[in-house]
Amino acid sequence: MTRTTAHLISHTHWDREWYMPYERHHVLLAKLMNELLETLEKDERYRYFHLDGQTIIIEDYLQIHPEKREQLERFILEGRIVIGPWYVLQDEFLTSSEANVRNLLIGHQDAAKYGVISKLGYFPDSFGNMGQAPQLLRQADIETAVFGRGVKPTGFDNMVGELNSSSYESPYSEMFWESPDGSSVLGLLFANWYSNGNEVPVDAGEAKAFWDKKIADAGKYASTPELLFMNGCDHQPVQRDLADALETARKLYPDTDFVHSSFEQYLEALGPSLPEDLVTVHGELRSQHTDGWGTLVNTASARVYLKQLNHQGQTLLEKGAEPLAALAYLLSGQAYPHALLTYAWKTLMQNHPHDSICGCSVDEVHREMVTRFEKSRHVGEAIMEESLKAISGQIGTMGVAAWGESAIPVTVFNTTGWERSGTVSVEVAVAKRYFKGGPNPAAIAEALDQLPLELARGRLLGADGRVLACKAEDLGTRFGYELPDDQFRKPYMARMVRLTFEAVQIPPLGYTTYAWVESPGSASAGAAGAAASPLRLTETGMENGFLAIQIREDGSYDVKDKHTGKVFAGLGVYENYGDIGNEYVFRQPEGDAALTTKGLDARITLAEHEPYRVTYEIVHEWTVPASADASFEEEKRRMVPFRQRKAGRSSAQVPLRIVTRISLEANGTGIQVSATFNNQAKDHRLRVLFPTDLAASTLLADSIFEAAERAIEPAADWINPSNAQHQQAYVSVSDGSAGLVVANKGLNEYEVLRDGSNTIAVTLLRSVSELGDWGVFPTPEAQCLGEQTAQFAVRPYAGDAGWPEAFAWAYQYQVPWFTVQTGWQQGSLPAEYQPLEWQGRTMALSAFKLSEEHEDIILRWYNLAHQEQDFALVPHFPVEAVHASDILERRKQTAILDEGILRSTAGKAQIVTYALQTVQP
Repeated sequence: MTRTTAHLISHTHWDREWYMPYERHHVLLAKLMNELLETLEKDERYRYFHLDGQTIIIEDYLQIHPEKREQLERFILEGRIVIGPWYVLQDEFLTSSEANVRNLLIGHQDAAKYGVISKLGYFPDSFGNMGQAPQLLRQADIETAVFGRGVKPTGFDNMVGELNSSSYESPYSEMFWESPDGSSVLGLLFANWYSNGNEVPVDAGEAKAFWDKKIADAGKYASTPELLFMNGCDHQPVQRDLADALETARKLYPDTDFVHSSFEQYLEALGPSLPEDLVTVHGELRSQHTDGWGTLVNTASARVYLKQLNHQGQTLLEKGAEPLAALAYLLSGQAYPHALLTYAWKTLMQNHPHDSICGCSVDEVHREMVTRFEKSRHVGEAIMEESLKAISGQIGTMGVAAWGESAIPVTVFNTTGWERSGTVSVEVAVAKRYFKGGPNPAAIAEALDQLPLELARGRLLGADGRVLACKAEDLGTRFGYELPDDQFRKPYMARMVRLTFEAVQIPPLGYTTYAWVESPGSASAGAAGAAASPLRLTETGMENGFLAIQIREDGSYDVKDKHTGKVFAGLGVYENYGDIGNEYVFRQPEGDAALTTKGLDARITLAEHEPYRVTYEIVHEWTVPASADASFEEEKRRMVPFRQRKAGRSSAQVPLRIVTRISLEANGTGIQVSATFNNQAKDHRLRVLFPTDLAASTLLADSIFEAAERAIEPAADWINPSNAQHQQAYVSVSDGSAGLVVANKGLNEYEVLRDGSNTIAVTLLRSVSELGDWGVFPTPEAQCLGEQTAQFAVRPYAGDAGWPEAFAWAYQYQVPWFTVQTGWQQGSLPAEYQPLEWQGRTMALSAFKLSEEHEDIILRWYNLAHQEQDFALVPHFPVEAVHASDILERRKQTAILDEGILRSTAGKAQIVTYALQTVQP
């Protein structure tokens, strides 16, 4: 007879902040860790403790108790405290692809300092799991993942379902989990949650009742006699009498082995006993085979301002600080700031735990998050400033024949992976005087203000002498300062001018330099001599060589793709519903009908008409209900479950004035939109709608290292009227011949409506008033009152023939331009530079940085297609060797170059990393 083994793994799931502010949890963490160290010291029978898979716990603890470091290190080295592999337990869908990688990389680096790294993909409470997780884990030599959500049988409040349901993705808590590329790990579901072995009784009578139920529940789903019991829960203190409780259990159940275990021991025992009929679950685990109420997906729209700040922070580090610092290293020899970047990433990732970035905590938590976002941004900006200064200081502007000594050069950087065109604004100092030269700041400012600057007589020139249409705005005199490396600060006053123009065909990961030069005798502005613009106004809109835009009286707009002839009509209508849910869940009041701006007259004015860009302003003077009705407060006080609430919307109305600016650039293949409004309403949701009128059963949404294909119609189990889902950069619907992609900046929730038009709905705001979950936690700041701005963009494309370019456009939309004023100087660098060339139409570049161990240039792509893609790479800088690499930035096998060209094939949905070993001086 096969014996049953009960593996008890002691742990605590540690949310750094949630229903209390961070420092309140911090105090409890110090107490927990002190008790843990004392228990391990005094009781040899208490063998192991799993430290929740996140190394930040160690940082937080040692911040309070640095004197405990030696004792802590000893227990880690002995394997009794298990750490890693993550830095934090992030929300996977609300943090970017590279942020997920940095989390794993930095977690490994921190754990390595202690000599031991847990090789377990630990996702105990992620609100769904990314489809590429198995591939990421395999690249980090991790073969097993454990997770608490995403796969039935767990439902709302993690309740265990009944076994007679035919829609279970796996009949067992053990399964294989496979990424789109074919990478597979053993997947273990906490089918009875990660607290199924919590607070084990010592008393025999209580223990009998406890274990009779727990063993039966675990046995429902386990495919082997190796049963897993998680001895802990959220912020759970150490069970100091666990060894005694296990002795009681052994006496009561002589046919069961009760072991105080670790995951390593459990997996070693589990492996040989796994049956051959384990199923394989594929890709994303988003609880799609449930009733739809327990997915927690609406955390993607809770406190949208946090998602926008996170988007800015991630983009600044991934597409600003890292690539610019790598270019500065290559082009000027400036040291790569590894420590500063790690600090900036860590500060940002402290906002990435699921209860933080999801916006589902108390107000104090999210106030502190804003400060962390700012701290990380300040470090990133400092790195970028130093990098831009180092690179621009090497550009030889005096050698450009088309310019002259009076030229004011400016350099525009494209840090995306594709050639790029777009409107750029850069502020330049056309005259500067330092305080040191006297007489005093006020006198210097007055003198600069009186300079006869004939801005209208200037022109913007490329290095080849061609004239670009450019708008110059005199900003007056401003204070500024420099912080030289070898002297005291140098304050100055400068006469500033803003130049706005369309930068065209800036090379990927490279730069192009322009110059603002005087143009004596010219009476026109900076467009004199420029090529004719393809932009033109029409009776009700605007068009260029790619698109024609017609704006309707209600402020919606029709977009015609001139390549395919397809017209997408009635885009940009705003929709409003009530919301009596909470930070976790959207809940529409019963009988609530949508309010929309369809048919509502809008005020439409031409706001900008330049050769490089046309912008219309659309103003909706709208009213919506002020809040939920009075019964809502009573329902919350009494903790009525949100699905049982009867509250409706208030009869009182408040204004919702939406100012929309819609822009089309001269070479733009899509339109860019911003919506600004002062939210005075409570308990509601605001979305913008894009009817596609395309026949499709699936969509593509940007997710972690993939364009995830998702069904528009949910599974039969799904009863939630809403089918909102996560997105990163875009969501797209295509019928094969035509497609529409909607890109965004920090708007992580969308829904494709089952309305017969496959309308893409993007959430701009969700206003709620409580945390939800297990208690009454008011969160008035989650109403997000006050000024809000949302940014999104729309691009049609030629379906199956055009999606790679459309998705590359969406990725570029998220990335700002980086500019710097460049000196009139000799230099070793040309006016235009491209560090590398690469080919692979379905590949997306996600990283350009340096590795810390070898100082290799790290380049990472991922294949958006589910088929192989030929790939070629040509570095334009000295390279000693090219190594295949992985997400931990290790050197693997050396690649063979054919006359300086690396040729390879990327597999379907494969994440490909190369480490370029540069020639050292």
